[in-house]
Amino acid sequence: MTSTVVAPLSIACLLLILSSGATSGAGQQAFAIDKFFKENADLDSGQINSIHQGKAIATSIETPNPNQVLIFGTIYIDAAPESYLKLANDIDGLRKLPGYLAAQKFSNPPRLLDVDAFNIDADDLKELKDCKPGDCEVQLPSESMEQFRKSVNWNAPDAATQATRLAQQMTIDAVLAYQKGGNAALGVYRDKDHPTRVSDTFRSLLNRLTALPVYLPELNRLLLEYPLDSANAQSEFYWEKVDFGLKPTLRVVQQITYRADSAAGPVYAVALKQLYANHYFQTALDLTICVKDAARPGEHGFYLLTVKASQQDGLTGLKGAIVRSSAVSKSRSSLERTLAAIKQRLEATPRQ
Repeated sequence: MTSTVVAPLSIACLLLILSSGATSGAGQQAFAIDKFFKENADLDSGQINSIHQGKAIATSIETPNPNQVLIFGTIYIDAAPESYLKLANDIDGLRKLPGYLAAQKFSNPPRLLDVDAFNIDADDLKELKDCKPGDCEVQLPSESMEQFRKSVNWNAPDAATQATRLAQQMTIDAVLAYQKGGNAALGVYRDKDHPTRVSDTFRSLLNRLTALPVYLPELNRLLLEYPLDSANAQSEFYWEKVDFGLKPTLRVVQQITYRADSAAGPVYAVALKQLYANHYFQTALDLTICVKDAARPGEHGFYLLTVKASQQDGLTGLKGAIVRSSAVSKSRSSLERTLAAIKQRLEATPRQ
């Protein structure tokens, strides 16, 4: 059964709890983690015990906007936190996780060879042929719809190849534009009746993590003010094709790997910021942190905590509520499988 959280969840809230208890001994820090699970993730004692025993737990978070979906997940991993950062930057390893159909990192600067492996699905090809503003099953700005209409000879035998090449070039151009202009270059989706400005939607979603600007101000600025640079962060770009129980979706993402010090010790965080998705997600942010388990003397394990936040169209009304319920259920189960796979991978890796 899906549980819900009334109060907004914030990873930084956990950092505050750990900071307040870190100087009082390992036992108090462990209690603080349990308190976070209970009060901020609405987990019961049975679920918390399962987490301590190494089981993956994922739960939905209630939001005032039904088009926003937030999923919280966690698992205990008996490995060093740095091993997760290594895995998060391993594209070959990412491809092997549940739900991932393909993934490829962009070069610096991005080049067409980086997107040579992705193709447009047959259903999307049919949609692109007749896409127009306000009526399209593929998320696109109106100018992109116009390009597909004008640049592709849809009656030619190689129409699919033409469309794919155009989509690949558009992807490279979009990443280059973002790297130069930041959020302002993310554009406006016009596939539905109401245009969606991606930068505004992303800011609204990030604001759901209300304490984040207070406790991780630098990471927050990096997410909002890119191409802002930081000695504490490494930024990479890649595209991925994922299937988390819905329709296979192509996404272009920026990954920020963040390392910094806090009163509770080192902070390790990985943020995945969606720049584009051809279906469902108007914007999305996956934020993961590694929390050392100081309550287990002699061990170097950690808790992996993830918030997957997204805004999607069409989740309101009676039909939308049914779609939302299905999407949340599938996202929860997919996250639990992914966390379990990460745990298995990291714990099987020989310690250095």
